[in-house]
Amino acid sequence: MFGFHKKNEAAGPVSHMIVGLGNPGREYDGTRHNAGFLALDALAAQYGARMDRLKFKSLYGFAEIEGKRVLLLKPQTFMNLSGEAVCDAAAFYKIPFENIIVLYDDISLDVGKLRIRRKGSHGGHNGVKNIIYLSGTDVFPRVKIGVGAKPHPDYNLADWVLSRFQKSEKEALEAALANAVGACGLLVQGRTDEAMNRYNA
Repeated sequence: MFGFHKKNEAAGPVSHMIVGLGNPGREYDGTRHNAGFLALDALAAQYGARMDRLKFKSLYGFAEIEGKRVLLLKPQTFMNLSGEAVCDAAAFYKIPFENIIVLYDDISLDVGKLRIRRKGSHGGHNGVKNIIYLSGTDVFPRVKIGVGAKPHPDYNLADWVLSRFQKSEKEALEAALANAVGACGLLVQGRTDEAMNRYNA
Protein backbone atom coordinates (compact mmCIF):
# COMPACT_ATOMS: atom_id res chain seq x y z
CA MET A 1 0.00 0.00 0.00
CA PHE A 2 2.83 2.39 0.85
CA GLY A 3 5.36 1.01 -1.61
CA PHE A 4 5.44 4.21 -3.62
CA HIS A 5 7.34 5.90 -0.77
CA LYS A 6 10.19 3.43 -0.69
CA LYS A 7 12.29 4.28 -3.73
CA ASN A 8 13.28 7.64 -2.27
CA GLU A 9 13.76 6.53 1.31
CA ALA A 10 16.96 5.14 2.75
CA ALA A 11 16.66 2.06 4.90
CA GLY A 12 17.49 2.11 8.56
CA PRO A 13 16.90 4.64 11.31
CA VAL A 14 16.27 8.33 10.77
CA SER A 15 19.58 10.10 11.40
CA HIS A 16 18.72 13.71 10.55
CA MET A 17 15.80 16.08 10.39
CA ILE A 18 15.40 19.15 8.18
CA VAL A 19 12.72 21.59 9.32
CA GLY A 20 11.23 24.40 7.27
CA LEU A 21 9.56 27.11 9.34
CA GLY A 22 6.42 28.92 8.28
CA ASN A 23 2.73 29.46 8.96
CA PRO A 24 0.06 27.02 7.70
CA GLY A 25 -2.89 28.17 5.64
CA ARG A 26 -3.44 29.49 2.15
CA GLU A 27 -3.32 33.11 3.29
CA TYR A 28 0.35 32.64 4.20
CA ASP A 29 1.44 30.81 1.05
CA GLY A 30 4.37 32.50 -0.61
CA THR A 31 4.89 35.12 2.11
CA ARG A 32 8.34 36.15 3.25
CA HIS A 33 7.85 34.54 6.66
CA ASN A 34 7.25 31.22 4.87
CA ALA A 35 10.65 31.13 3.19
CA GLY A 36 11.48 28.06 5.28
CA PHE A 37 8.45 26.24 3.88
CA LEU A 38 9.47 27.25 0.35
CA ALA A 39 12.98 25.90 0.88
CA LEU A 40 11.68 22.63 2.30
CA ASP A 41 9.32 22.26 -0.67
CA ALA A 42 12.31 22.73 -2.98
CA LEU A 43 14.25 20.13 -1.02
CA ALA A 44 11.38 17.65 -1.15
CA ALA A 45 11.04 18.18 -4.91
CA GLN A 46 14.77 17.68 -5.44
CA TYR A 47 14.79 14.36 -3.58
CA GLY A 48 11.36 13.09 -4.63
CA ALA A 49 9.95 13.16 -1.10
CA ARG A 50 6.19 13.17 -0.54
CA MET A 51 5.15 15.65 2.16
CA ASP A 52 1.80 13.99 2.71
CA ARG A 53 1.94 12.49 6.19
CA LEU A 54 0.53 14.14 9.29
CA LYS A 55 2.00 13.68 12.76
CA PHE A 56 3.98 15.73 15.29
CA LYS A 57 1.60 18.66 14.53
CA SER A 58 3.34 18.71 11.14
CA LEU A 59 3.27 17.67 7.53
CA TYR A 60 6.23 15.41 6.97
CA GLY A 61 7.94 12.97 4.68
CA PHE A 62 11.26 11.18 4.26
CA ALA A 63 14.11 11.53 1.82
CA GLU A 64 17.38 9.78 1.18
CA ILE A 65 20.02 12.50 1.20
CA GLU A 66 23.67 11.50 0.76
CA GLY A 67 22.84 7.98 1.92
CA LYS A 68 21.10 9.18 5.11
CA ARG A 69 17.45 8.71 5.97
CA VAL A 70 16.22 12.23 6.64
CA LEU A 71 12.91 13.38 8.10
CA LEU A 72 11.53 16.48 6.36
CA LEU A 73 9.21 18.47 8.62
CA LYS A 74 6.82 21.40 8.06
CA PRO A 75 5.32 22.35 11.45
CA GLN A 76 1.63 23.25 11.25
CA THR A 77 1.58 24.89 14.69
CA PHE A 78 2.07 28.45 13.46
CA MET A 79 5.51 29.97 13.65
CA ASN A 80 5.62 30.93 17.33
CA LEU A 81 5.01 27.32 18.44
CA SER A 82 7.39 25.61 16.01
CA GLY A 83 9.34 24.05 18.86
CA GLU A 84 6.42 21.82 19.82
CA ALA A 85 6.57 20.03 16.48
CA VAL A 86 10.36 19.89 16.32
CA CYS A 87 10.77 18.54 19.85
CA ASP A 88 8.01 15.93 19.38
CA ALA A 89 9.59 14.58 16.19
CA ALA A 90 13.13 14.69 17.60
CA ALA A 91 12.05 12.73 20.68
CA PHE A 92 10.14 10.14 18.64
CA TYR A 93 13.03 9.40 16.29
CA LYS A 94 15.78 10.08 18.87
CA ILE A 95 17.47 12.63 16.63
CA PRO A 96 20.15 14.71 18.37
CA PHE A 97 19.74 18.45 17.87
CA GLU A 98 23.17 18.62 16.24
CA ASN A 99 21.51 16.68 13.38
CA ILE A 100 18.50 18.98 13.04
CA ILE A 101 18.78 21.61 10.29
CA VAL A 102 16.34 24.52 10.48
CA LEU A 103 15.44 26.62 7.43
CA TYR A 104 13.90 30.03 8.01
CA ASP A 105 13.53 33.64 6.84
CA ASP A 106 15.91 36.44 7.75
CA ILE A 107 15.06 40.13 7.23
CA SER A 108 18.69 41.18 7.70
CA LEU A 109 19.64 39.50 4.41
CA ASP A 110 18.71 40.62 0.92
CA VAL A 111 16.50 38.33 -1.14
CA GLY A 112 18.75 35.78 -2.81
CA LYS A 113 21.27 35.62 0.05
CA LEU A 114 21.83 32.81 2.56
CA ARG A 115 23.59 32.63 5.88
CA ILE A 116 24.47 29.25 7.37
CA ARG A 117 25.31 28.90 11.04
CA ARG A 118 26.44 25.89 13.05
CA LYS A 119 24.51 27.06 16.13
CA GLY A 120 23.63 30.29 17.91
CA SER A 121 20.95 32.55 19.31
CA HIS A 122 17.48 33.04 17.84
CA GLY A 123 18.31 36.54 16.56
CA GLY A 124 14.78 37.70 17.24
CA HIS A 125 13.11 35.02 15.10
CA ASN A 126 10.10 33.71 17.01
CA GLY A 127 10.10 30.25 15.46
CA VAL A 128 13.75 29.64 16.33
CA LYS A 129 13.21 31.22 19.75
CA ASN A 130 10.52 28.65 20.52
CA ILE A 131 12.68 25.74 19.37
CA ILE A 132 15.52 26.88 21.63
CA TYR A 133 13.13 27.52 24.54
CA LEU A 134 11.45 24.10 24.41
CA SER A 135 14.56 22.06 23.57
CA GLY A 136 16.90 23.90 25.94
CA THR A 137 19.63 23.98 23.30
CA ASP A 138 20.82 26.13 20.42
CA VAL A 139 23.29 23.64 18.93
CA PHE A 140 21.29 22.94 15.76
CA PRO A 141 22.60 24.17 12.39
CA ARG A 142 20.43 26.61 10.52
CA VAL A 143 20.07 28.05 7.04
CA LYS A 144 18.79 31.63 7.05
CA ILE A 145 17.09 32.70 3.84
CA GLY A 146 17.12 36.39 2.99
CA VAL A 147 13.72 38.02 2.56
CA GLY A 148 14.86 41.63 2.56
CA ALA A 149 14.62 44.45 5.08
CA LYS A 150 11.54 46.58 5.65
CA PRO A 151 11.14 49.21 2.91
CA HIS A 152 11.44 51.99 5.51
CA PRO A 153 11.89 52.06 9.31
CA ASP A 154 8.26 52.91 10.06
CA TYR A 155 6.92 49.94 8.10
CA ASN A 156 5.18 47.43 10.40
CA LEU A 157 7.39 44.35 10.76
CA ALA A 158 4.50 41.87 10.85
CA ASP A 159 3.01 43.39 7.72
CA TRP A 160 6.38 43.13 5.99
CA VAL A 161 7.13 39.47 6.78
CA LEU A 162 3.56 38.50 5.90
CA SER A 163 3.80 40.24 2.53
CA ARG A 164 4.55 38.30 -0.64
CA PHE A 165 7.66 38.41 -2.75
CA GLN A 166 7.54 40.77 -5.71
CA LYS A 167 7.89 39.48 -9.26
CA SER A 168 11.21 41.29 -9.48
CA GLU A 169 12.49 39.20 -6.55
CA LYS A 170 11.45 35.78 -7.85
CA GLU A 171 14.67 34.99 -9.74
CA ALA A 172 16.85 35.80 -6.73
CA LEU A 173 14.53 33.84 -4.45
CA GLU A 174 14.64 30.75 -6.68
CA ALA A 175 18.45 30.90 -6.70
CA ALA A 176 18.50 31.12 -2.91
CA LEU A 177 16.15 28.15 -2.55
CA ALA A 178 18.35 26.07 -4.87
CA ASN A 179 21.39 27.04 -2.81
CA ALA A 180 19.57 26.12 0.40
CA VAL A 181 18.96 22.65 -1.04
CA GLY A 182 22.66 22.36 -1.88
CA ALA A 183 23.62 23.53 1.60
CA CYS A 184 21.38 20.92 3.23
CA GLY A 185 23.16 18.17 1.29
CA LEU A 186 26.48 19.31 2.76
CA LEU A 187 25.11 19.82 6.27
CA VAL A 188 23.68 16.29 6.37
CA GLN A 189 27.20 15.05 5.62
CA GLY A 190 28.62 17.15 8.45
CA ARG A 191 30.42 19.41 5.96
CA THR A 192 29.25 22.58 7.68
CA ASP A 193 32.38 24.65 7.01
CA GLU A 194 32.16 23.82 3.32
CA ALA A 195 28.49 24.82 3.24
CA MET A 196 29.30 28.13 4.95
CA ASN A 197 32.20 28.87 2.64
CA ARG A 198 30.20 28.06 -0.48
CA TYR A 199 26.85 29.63 0.28
CA ASN A 200 27.15 32.32 2.96
CA ALA A 201 26.43 35.87 1.88
